[in-house]
Amino acid sequence: MELFFQLFVDGLASGAIYASLALALVLIFRATRIVNFGQGEMATFSAYCAWQLCEWGVPMMLSFLVVGVLAFLLGIGVFRLVIRPVSKAPVEAVVVATLGLFVVFQALSLWLWGSDQRAFPSMFPNVGWDIRGVRLTASAAGMIAVLICLAAVTGAVFRFTRLGLAMRASAYDGEKSLLVGIPVERMLMLGWGFAAAIGFVAALLVGPRLFLSPTMMMPILLYALASATLGGWDSPLGAMIGGLIVGVAESLGATFLPFIGADLRVVIPILVTLVVLLLRPVGLFGTRTVVKL
Repeated sequence: MELFFQLFVDGLASGAIYASLALALVLIFRATRIVNFGQGEMATFSAYCAWQLCEWGVPMMLSFLVVGVLAFLLGIGVFRLVIRPVSKAPVEAVVVATLGLFVVFQALSLWLWGSDQRAFPSMFPNVGWDIRGVRLTASAAGMIAVLICLAAVTGAVFRFTRLGLAMRASAYDGEKSLLVGIPVERMLMLGWGFAAAIGFVAALLVGPRLFLSPTMMMPILLYALASATLGGWDSPLGAMIGGLIVGVAESLGATFLPFIGADLRVVIPILVTLVVLLLRPVGLFGTRTVVKL
């Protein structure tokens, strides 16, 4: 039983990472109906920038804060330079554009910093506590706490602020939002900026666990896509809960399902995605759209 709870806690910590990146994907999808396949690589590039500042002697938390702002501006810049020109194009062209972001940012990280893995500083101390035989590390507790903070801040912004209401209205119906004076394009830019900043947070969480490398977010993106599909692409809360479910399922499945094991654990998010698409395509917390003919 202790093994089960240990794996459950470890799964929650991993799920917090998946949920953070899934939240970034969902924010962009809600605003523009675009799945940004380059989200993970943009986050990796931002993480390298933070690592570089730390190497230059800038205090760690100050580096993270500065690069968080830069990641926000990066998201705005990507929207203006890449996404806005193709926003009216067929969906295939938009998918190719986001895949182009994936390639460009990965190649840029590789060109600037090379392919060697690098130790990334952790925001949390290297300590832990034994609770009835279950080891809870400060890193795991911190990841879960960061996710809770993201959930609280995101929910408060979208529910109780004029900015959040304007962003929700722009995502729901851009044309009608323009009629009531909402600057829709500005709201979309802010959505991409916030998503890039949240993606950077996900990279900060995964960097100390996997080491910093140009490809470190590739498997995380797969888990985040499964999390968003499970929770619902129009539900930020669903994306977070979906990430936790995927993390726990991966941790338990890799141990208690012998035919999967550690080598095939990546199969778990793929199976989760397929099952959800077959049984409930809108996800656990997604909403169905009814169209009158």
